[in-house]
Amino acid sequence: MALSPLRSIALKIDQTPMIFKTVGNLVEFLSKIRSQGKAVSFVPTMGNLHQGHLDLVDKAAELSNIVIVSIFVNPMQFGPHEDFDAYPRTLESDCKSLANRPCVAVFAPTVREIYPEGVNTEIDVPSLTTILCGHHRPGHFKGVATVVAKLLNIIKPDVAVFGNKDYQQLQVIRTMVADLLIPVTIVGADTTREPSGLAMSSRNMYLSAEEKETASMLYSTLTTISDELQNGTQISATLKYEKERLASAGFLLDYLEIRDAEDLSKSYVEADFAVILVAAKLGRARLIDNLVVNLNR
Repeated sequence: MALSPLRSIALKIDQTPMIFKTVGNLVEFLSKIRSQGKAVSFVPTMGNLHQGHLDLVDKAAELSNIVIVSIFVNPMQFGPHEDFDAYPRTLESDCKSLANRPCVAVFAPTVREIYPEGVNTEIDVPSLTTILCGHHRPGHFKGVATVVAKLLNIIKPDVAVFGNKDYQQLQVIRTMVADLLIPVTIVGADTTREPSGLAMSSRNMYLSAEEKETASMLYSTLTTISDELQNGTQISATLKYEKERLASAGFLLDYLEIRDAEDLSKSYVEADFAVILVAAKLGRARLIDNLVVNLNR
């Protein structure tokens, strides 16, 4: 792909970002970027972009000169009975959404481009990948860690921005990057929410209007538990009540737990910061959310 140096570096915000589908073309482009001393930030996504994704792009732009977004539905992180085939592929509309954001280029590879010889190498963070969502979605975080490692190796960004909404994923990536000595700064960005408090997610599209209203209960549950934690109230009764309230509203609860925010494998009891995490199915959607609480110890 022949690239104009002017266009490759000075893309205006109101222009549609360039789309790269091969590793070779993207690496060539990034080489030109770095030859001019530009810092690169990276936002990995699976596409079907919403305001939460766009906020990550804006955050990334604050931290570097150039923002690269990947759009790749990673088969390795989907279980046998999950929604890989049904997951929306909306590359054209995604790129139109990014035209109004400071994104210079989109990396939209095929599965073969990312896994040219299939999956022969996997990356696991066992202390974090078998608990919480990892327990209910075996292999999911192994797939996430593997594809993120590949993308970081391809793009070699100075900064990579992930949403705090998937708190466990963020901790898995931070641990992997530290353990493998990958030279990138991982930044967690605040969760973007609907006016109701519902965390924005591509899977919210599976919810009916009535279910979407019900789904806002997840955030109210988190805030209730947060208040109780900060007040030093005996929390076990509150957890039991909130679990029953969610079940009565139609949620199929995977978990509602409180963990050490720095190390999800540990109890929050002696931690300075706790994180309340919830995952539940409602209709066709599996929803996750969390809230970090300063325990003021």
